[in-house]
Amino acid sequence: MIDPVAETVWRRLSPRMLVVHPFQEVVRAAPALLGLLVAGSSSGGKGHLWTVGGVGLMVVLGMLRWFTTTYRITPEHVQVRRGLLTRKVLTVPRDRVRTVDVTSHVLHRVLGLARVEVGTGTSERRHEGRLKLDALTTAEAARLRVELLHRSPAASTASAEKAVVTPPAGSTPAAETELARMRPEWVRFGPFTMSGLVTVGVVAGFVSRLVSEGNVDLGRVGPVRETWRWFSALSLPLEIATVVLVLVVFVSVASTLGYVLAFGNFRLTRHAEGTLHVTRGLLTTRATTIEERRLRGVEVGEPLLLRAVRGARLAAVTTGLRAAQGAQRGGSMLLPPAPRERAVSVARLVLPRVSAGTRDARDAAASGGASPVTAGLTAHGPAALRRRFTRAYGVHALVLAALLALCWWAGLPSWTWLTTAALLPLTALLAADRYRSLGHALTSGYLITRWGSIVRRRVVLECDGVIGWNIERSFFQRRAGLATLTATTAAGKQGYQVRDVDLAEALRLATAGTPGLLDPFLVEARTMSTLSANSM
Repeated sequence: MIDPVAETVWRRLSPRMLVVHPFQEVVRAAPALLGLLVAGSSSGGKGHLWTVGGVGLMVVLGMLRWFTTTYRITPEHVQVRRGLLTRKVLTVPRDRVRTVDVTSHVLHRVLGLARVEVGTGTSERRHEGRLKLDALTTAEAARLRVELLHRSPAASTASAEKAVVTPPAGSTPAAETELARMRPEWVRFGPFTMSGLVTVGVVAGFVSRLVSEGNVDLGRVGPVRETWRWFSALSLPLEIATVVLVLVVFVSVASTLGYVLAFGNFRLTRHAEGTLHVTRGLLTTRATTIEERRLRGVEVGEPLLLRAVRGARLAAVTTGLRAAQGAQRGGSMLLPPAPRERAVSVARLVLPRVSAGTRDARDAAASGGASPVTAGLTAHGPAALRRRFTRAYGVHALVLAALLALCWWAGLPSWTWLTTAALLPLTALLAADRYRSLGHALTSGYLITRWGSIVRRRVVLECDGVIGWNIERSFFQRRAGLATLTATTAAGKQGYQVRDVDLAEALRLATAGTPGLLDPFLVEARTMSTLSANSM
């Protein structure tokens, strides 16, 4: 419980951050520091002195972050004040707090610290609606999370005590219900997440910057020179096969390792206070709490490779959380890549249950199940199918024409356009798969939309969370009698589309989803039609 006397007093972060902040600054500047060391040493200068000076500067900057950052929590606001030359005060009303994200990196865990990130649901794409406290003690972070979300001082103290006390192995606190837990067999989905591609980019960028800053000639490095000599002696097909094989192996290993580190010890629980709590991570632990009353739906994502092994991931459509941050889905992730059946079952548990006596529930039950997660979808018509193939073939033709032009004018090898022409059947398969993924439904008070091929997504959005509808029609859509219906919401990506649907069906969905919202426009349209007919 927050001391009323201390509520108006500006407080500092934990003094242990005097160790963490300087370390973070040194790591962030590591390529430049290594470049100074290598460049100074190779030119006969005192590179080590420049490096020591740089490290000292980074340490001072890190310490200044602690001295210039203060915060306070009042009954109405959470405020953070930071800056040395320019003072900034970020104020978040407590009634606007939507989520609290608690993260502990390796050094944080060693020192018993945690970083608290408070989400308000505003400007999440620019990160302007998030307040960060880096960092507090673990006990203070757990207590603050409960205090800000539940806003009940008495309950907060008891809940915070339970949050910092580790239950016996194999037991579950009475105040929570476990919905999902990481299974060892889920690791097999790691190589198919392709998150290792990010590792390839990071490593390549780090090496490139190190070589540039240090003015290093890789051709003089023995192992690199010998490897390049062996690689250059291969034929072109063997070179391509070698590069692909090395890349696949590296990405698979990196993806699996990243999966284990990011999602190890994963648990999804429902708490009696009306929240969903997600904890995960081995080296870096992360705990995210979502108020169920802020939940507006779920998204089942199936990337192409993950779908090939019957896997999927689950994310929440809720206010106050970043909609997407790579494979980890930012803070909105409810289930990591796992068997698709498990993702569907967790989605059914997370979504509010349909009342048994409502007409929507009876209709859903008659259609084969009360959950909108498994409801059947309405396929889009022949016009949408033609549009998928027209767009796919059009892009393919443009690429092929560009390659032919480059072959004619710039002497590009002929195998480039021949390979592109040979990929035409693959383009047809992609277009057909994109059409099969299209679908929509409106049942049990939820709008359901599905789209995508490289990443197929099925979004179940609560109609009560829709604040507006937007109907867009491009030039070609108008000729085909199609439209794209966008349900605008304050949650998730703030807009979810039903793509290439008949105009009449788009109007029906919008009218049924939010009864009465479009009546003035529809009445006006009918009146204008009547007047036009009478004038004729």
